[in-house]
Order: sequence, then C-alpha cells, then structure tokens
Amino acid sequence: MSQQVKRRANTKMVPLQSDAIVPERDINKAPVLEARHLGIEFGGLKAVDDFNLTIGKTEIAGLIGPNGAGKTTVFNLITKVYEPTMGAVLINGRDTHGMNIVQASKLGIARTFQNIRLFDQMTVEENVRIGLHNQIKYNMFTGMLRLPAYWKQEKKQHDRALELLHIFDMEKLADEQAGSLPYGAQRRLEIVRALATNPSLLLLDEPAAGMNPHETEELMENIAKIRDQFQIAILLIEHDMSLVMGVCEGICVLNFGKIIAKGTADEIQANPVVIEAYLGKKKEGQA
Repeated sequence: MSQQVKRRANTKMVPLQSDAIVPERDINKAPVLEARHLGIEFGGLKAVDDFNLTIGKTEIAGLIGPNGAGKTTVFNLITKVYEPTMGAVLINGRDTHGMNIVQASKLGIARTFQNIRLFDQMTVEENVRIGLHNQIKYNMFTGMLRLPAYWKQEKKQHDRALELLHIFDMEKLADEQAGSLPYGAQRRLEIVRALATNPSLLLLDEPAAGMNPHETEELMENIAKIRDQFQIAILLIEHDMSLVMGVCEGICVLNFGKIIAKGTADEIQANPVVIEAYLGKKKEGQA
C-alpha cells in the first residue's frame, strides 16, 4: 500500500453535534449525505432498521458487514430504487422523499453495481458518453439538422469522455467494445461512467470484486485520486478489508439490517462486536 493512501486513511475524524463523525476538513461544510432513522420492511421483515449515517463533503466512507447484512439495500434506499418505510435520506440538504431514481441522480448521486452493467455492444467511449447525457446543451432540432452547435457539443462530449477515461489510463481503449474488455477494466469503466454524471456522492458497490491484488492496489489509489480531483464524497461497500481499512476514513458496520459499530479503521478493527459479527462468538473456554 502506498504511503500516500495510508496517510489519507488516517485522517482525523471529528464529531458533529449529533453522534456522527466526519473528516476534520469537512467540519464547516454541509454533509453530502444524511440518512436519518432509515428503514424498510419486506413482507413484515425489517431488512434495514434505524439506519443513521452522515457523510462529509469529501469523505471516503465504508459500509461493511457480513453477507446478507443489508448493505446493498441501504444503497437502494439512498438511490431511490426503494422508497424507505421509515426515515429520510437527505442529499446536500435536500430531502429525497417521493423522488425517483432520475430525480435523485440530478441531486448528485451516482453508483456502480455488484454485477457490472455496461452496454457490452457499445464502445468504451460511448458508455462514458451515456453518463454525460445530462450535460448535453443542444435540442432535438439542432441535433436532427446537425447545426454547428451540435458539432461543438459533440466535440466537447468526446473530449470530456477521454479526459475521464484518462483517470484510469483507459483513453487508448476508447474505441474498443466494452464487452471485450478484461473484467478489471470493465469495473473501472463502470466507475468512469458514474463519474461522468458529475456526482457529489459516488456509491461503489463491491468495486474490487473479482480483482487481483495488483488491481485492488491500483483501485485503492484511484479512489483517493478521484476524491481529491473531483472533491466529492465516496461511499463504498466492500468485502476486501485491506481496501476498506486502507482508504476509508469513516466506517459503518451493518449486521442483520442494524448498525453495530461506527468509527475509524483502527476503532473498527479493535471493536469486539465487529469481530464477533465476522468471526462468530468463541465458545466458553476456547482460546
């Protein structure tokens, strides 16, 4: 792990008036995300119960927990795939109650998924440009007649797509078919496409899944680089603890739909409740 990433992971976290903690650099900025007493039931079963999380304006945060803990359900609540049964989600101070996925996206939420969702038959650049759709500045009439404003915007979109691909050194793959890329490159492309929407909060759902250790190391450094370059917040779900502990500043642990711990990487690693949730409770007399 690079020393630069290690230093970022050790950012000092400070308390807000509530029980939330944010990076010290974000203390005088409005949080990008506030999930308040969030919950949802499916057929009487509480999949998420009384979930509270605040993320600072430029924080890299982690959401971890055993399989089936409810982590992806939390992502679906934040992004409005599901409407919560109780509680509220605020993005940049705006209550998202009653909003749909598109409206929430316009507030500044972007996400990736556990299972890669690219347009396989389209090129790498075309996939990124789909993420830029909300920044097109010409109308249908201009596009149909191919007026000068159309070509100006097309060039701007092309240049922006290559600029974003450069983050992962993928600009040379712009004309390749997305479905032909290696698995790790497809993962990176999905992140680039999410960034193209110009979010203030980027949600990454198991971004290191299927990656080898070298690719995971690069991903860790790129997550920090994205935060620094775009000055956005990032919330990630991940089972690779070396990535989580190496790059996340605040970490929230979920088990059976409820938060069991919050804190810094050092605090989470030393928390006996978290250790028990992951490893199971030792039998009496067991060493």
